[in-house]
This record gives sequence, C-alpha cells and structure tokens, in this order.
Amino acid sequence: MNILLIGANGFIGSNFSAHILATTDWHIHALDLGSDKLEDLLGNPRFHFFEGDLRENKVWIEERVKDCDVVLPFAAIANPATYVENPLSVFELDFEANLDIVRMCVKHNKRLIFPSTSEVYGMSPDAPYDEETSNLVTGPISRERWIYSCSKQMMDRVIYAYGKHENLQFTLFRPFNWFGPGLDNVWVPGKQNRVVTKFLSNILHKKDLTLIDGGQQKRCFLYIDDAITALMRILENKNGCADGEIFNIGHPGNEASIAQLADMMLDAVAEFEGYSDIRSQVKIQAIGGQEYYGAGYQDIENRVPSVEKAERILGWKPTTSMHDAIYKTTSYYLKKSKIAVDFLEKPLYHPTPVSL
Repeated sequence: MNILLIGANGFIGSNFSAHILATTDWHIHALDLGSDKLEDLLGNPRFHFFEGDLRENKVWIEERVKDCDVVLPFAAIANPATYVENPLSVFELDFEANLDIVRMCVKHNKRLIFPSTSEVYGMSPDAPYDEETSNLVTGPISRERWIYSCSKQMMDRVIYAYGKHENLQFTLFRPFNWFGPGLDNVWVPGKQNRVVTKFLSNILHKKDLTLIDGGQQKRCFLYIDDAITALMRILENKNGCADGEIFNIGHPGNEASIAQLADMMLDAVAEFEGYSDIRSQVKIQAIGGQEYYGAGYQDIENRVPSVEKAERILGWKPTTSMHDAIYKTTSYYLKKSKIAVDFLEKPLYHPTPVSL
C-alpha cells in the first residue's frame, strides 16, 4: 500500500507513521512544514518525506494523490488560542486548503481518511455523543472560537456529500482528547497547545497550573497507543467495513475534569525521583476563560463519546487507563529531558505485523 500523509510531523501523523513503518511493508509519502518529530523515520527507505506547505505545493500533492492508494490529510490548526486570535487562518487551512485535497481524491478516485474532531458536537446536550444522531450545536458568531468546529463540521458534510453523490470512498474519525508521547514540546514554556503538555511543561518549570473557569470542564482522554490501534483498523478496512463511516475514537471511561487532571499530573510527576515535593513548588490557580483567551472564547462543559460503533464495526475499544496514560506520558518526557531516572523500559508500541 502507498499512503499519502499530509501533516506527518504532527502528533498523530508522527506516531501513526512510526507505527505503520514498524508493523507493515507499506510506503508513506509525507509532507509537512518541518520534521523534528520524524528524525527516526527519515532514513527509512519506505518513508518519502517532502518539506513544504500544503497550500504552496498543490502540484506535488496531486501527483502523490494520483500515485497513492489512500490519502490522509492530517494538517490542521487545533489550538483554542488561535481560534480566537486568528480565526481566518483556521478557516483557510482547516477548510479551504483541505477542500482542495478532498476534491483531488474525488477527481482521481482515491480513498480518503479524514480527521474530524470531537469539537463538531459543540454544546450538544447529548451524553454520550452519537455519530449518527447527535445534533451539532455551536454558539453565536461573536464567539469566534467556534470557527474551528464549524470548519471541521463543514468538511464532514462536504466529504459525506461527495461519498453519497460522487462515490468518494471515505472514512471520518473524531478524536476525543488524544495525548501521549510527542504531543507537544514541554521544554520551551508557552509552546504547548494541549492541556496535558501545558500542565506538564508548567510542572517541569515549577510554574503554577492555570485552570480556565475553575477547571470544571470534563473531557474523556485517550492514550495515543489506543488511538493508533483504531486508526490501523480504519486503514486496513477489512471487507470495506470503514467505508462511508464516521467513528468517535475516545475513552468514555477516562472522563476527568481539568481540575482533576491537574491533580493527577502532579501526583504522577511526584512518583519520579527528585519530584516528590512538587506540590510545594507548583500551585493551582483559576482564571476566567475570556480573560485568558479573549472575548471570542466560549467553552464546552462536557464531551463524552459513544464508541459502540467503533467497537461493533472495527472491533476496537480503548484499554489504557487514565493513570497509566498519564504515567507513560510523563515518563516519556522526563526520560527525554534526562531528568528522571525511573521510567518505563517497555516500548511505546507492541505492534503486530500487518502486510496488505
């Protein structure tokens, strides 16, 4: 199989690339703006990397679309601060640039696996969210943070329409707060987009943890190994089981408030040598969401996925507990920074080879 993966240097793209190369004989044609998360893969003869901006390399992309069997456009802006500060850049990349790639897949009759997001459900009152029946509810226009959700939702609708009316072979998947090794750079303060790595960076730099609106928002967190297993089932697509489907990929059993997450992460770091007194050095404080992000911010109280469909069709269900996920992630970063002396020795993945 030949795979085109756009956004290969991101959290999902880099982990997925490593897993594919370790467990299959497939080739990956990859594009991204940088390659710092791909250093271990660049020498692999089955990993063909091109550094560039997807908006400026449409000819290169279309040539690879024609040559590959499946297209994975994983490049997107997924940062709440950017939704408010620069909403047009979110729309231009997440919708406009990706729409060009979707249309290339239609033109050349190629299979598409596209990342939707849990944010498309917005403020839906459903618990849990169902891929087929839950309404997608967002806030007023002045709350610009919803431009990400709306851009992604519109992509879902366009892709579905192309599948129904022009026979595009597609699968949509909706991540629910995936995290793990390689999520963000924790060593440079202020360079973290996601709450797990933001908290971890602050802890390592002995800075206080900030809870937006008191941290009462609840999320369901999924460890990256479980996520990659789900993506492999989608990519393998046995008997066409994933064609035309939308899947929530999350862990309903790993539900926690952001305040609880802060406590769990402090507890996890305290397990490592040299950090037993971390709670005396790092405090937890609250701040208002609009004060932190700006006037265009609005939050979601709770996000719980139904994963019954993924279990029934893909034979997948999450297995990593919240405690183990946090510990493995913390261990990885402490090992990388040469701070910890007690860390997990087992590999991040336990792959079963696949050849299709």
